[in-house]
Amino acid sequence: MQLLAVGLNHMTAPLALREKVAFPADQIGQAVTSAREWFGQTRDGGLISGLPDEAAILSTCNRTELYAASHGVGDVAAAIDRSAHFLAHYHQLPYADLRPHLYTLPQDSAVRHAFRVASGLDSMVLGEPQILGQMKDAVRQADAAGGLGTYLHQLFQRTFAVAKEVRSHTEIGAHSVSMAAAAVRLAERIFDTIADQHVLFIGAGDMITLCATHFAAHNPRSLTIANRTLERGEELALQFNGQAIRLADLPDHLARFDIVVSCTASSLPIIGLGMVERAIKARRRKPMFMVDLAVPRDIEAEVGRLADVFLYTVDDLGAVVQSGVENRQAAVVQAESIIETRVQSFMHWMDTRAMVPLIQDLQECGEALRQIELERAKKMLARGEPIDAILESLSKGLTAKFLHGPQQALHQAQGDERTRLARLLPQLFRTKR
Repeated sequence: MQLLAVGLNHMTAPLALREKVAFPADQIGQAVTSAREWFGQTRDGGLISGLPDEAAILSTCNRTELYAASHGVGDVAAAIDRSAHFLAHYHQLPYADLRPHLYTLPQDSAVRHAFRVASGLDSMVLGEPQILGQMKDAVRQADAAGGLGTYLHQLFQRTFAVAKEVRSHTEIGAHSVSMAAAAVRLAERIFDTIADQHVLFIGAGDMITLCATHFAAHNPRSLTIANRTLERGEELALQFNGQAIRLADLPDHLARFDIVVSCTASSLPIIGLGMVERAIKARRRKPMFMVDLAVPRDIEAEVGRLADVFLYTVDDLGAVVQSGVENRQAAVVQAESIIETRVQSFMHWMDTRAMVPLIQDLQECGEALRQIELERAKKMLARGEPIDAILESLSKGLTAKFLHGPQQALHQAQGDERTRLARLLPQLFRTKR
């Protein structure tokens, strides 16, 4: 079994590339199915094995990762190479452009990575809790698409348990500065006080809810939610005594806002250069602070070139969220220790699972030998032979058949192989020497 993780994140790839490799939420199931089919075929289109491969895809603003358990023939390097080619093929990107930014993690490295990601150790915001929920969503989608089998199901169940253990027994989340809090800090650098500003949030998901919570704490002059579904926007706005508008009406309202925070699941930008230029003109060059937390981006990158616009992306917020890292180093050490112990436990489970086919073969062989001797004993019983003689014959026959293979192997072996068998057989049969 080849267990692996292949992906890129905020540390290995720029935002411009990450947004090209991101999977829209409504395409995750289809992508999981495509990945399984990709792993299950040889380069000439034939099937590698009759066993289905397992796959799950995690796609967030900071990372895109493919987790796989492959039954195919070949070494781990070949399986990793096929995974990397899948990402390039699916997104129609040149493999040579994508490959340098990918991390490729086999076996225990893949397990360790999954545990670290879920625990918040691999996040831009060290210890942030949102990634665990995103991983659980990804696993549910993979399961619905038939991507989870014995190995990935067990991996992710243990991943969630490890994340819970880390958060329960360490202070990894203490002193954490979230992306939402970082956005507030940056806004305070532009404006003297947020209380005098009109704030717009585009989208109505978890990240926007978190950002709205942080900004609302500063009592802005007004708070507005723009969403494709007006009802969902109104529901969120009600929590903050704000108002809601339709996303389609945004061009007519954008000029009213001093602070704009956007995070939607759109695959294309929803705020273009022309829209912002018109808004700035209507504002008579009054500054506008914009935060784009979406991947792919909601706001065209060219907007950042405008003199009166301060545009920040998820990567731009990275320096801000690093504050407090020193205070969490002791917790990181504790978390890494927990994770390492759990990685070894999982790999032991995988090794045990690898022995299952051999154990099944032994059981089937033993059952076949038992049936042979049982049938012989029944025939003796039918002939009226004494029961003691039948039991004696049955026991001797079973013993002889079970010992025949090991004895023959020991007689035929020579040199080091015979020495190895001589040491192994007493352990298997628990004999005293």
